[in-house]
Amino acid sequence: MSIAAPAVRRDAAGTVTKAVMRAATILQIKQSSIARILGVSAATVSRLYAGNYLLTPERNKEWEFALLFVRLFRSIDAILGHGDSAHKWLTGNNLALNGRPADLIETTEGLVRVLHYLDAHRGRI
Repeated sequence: MSIAAPAVRRDAAGTVTKAVMRAATILQIKQSSIARILGVSAATVSRLYAGNYLLTPERNKEWEFALLFVRLFRSIDAILGHGDSAHKWLTGNNLALNGRPADLIETTEGLVRVLHYLDAHRGRI
């Protein structure tokens, strides 16, 4: 491992942390929901938004959930853009998913289901 590896990890951690916060802000997702999506406490998300906490690959589960959440945002953005239509889709009832995507993504199974749904629709574009 090179000497630059810790700096690269720190850069990745900063990038993913900013991406999660930006996606949550654009999609108008509350911090309490982000905590459930990432599988962390509300206090941890509060520290994340205050700049006192970084998502890192060493915390494997929250890192994986963060990457899935960013992927979800990118898919929604590619299909709907990041205006009101993205927020409306996320908070509206979806018959194909049998629920509101915003509620579904708070569980692991729901997050994966919504991602598969978006991937299928994104493939059509």
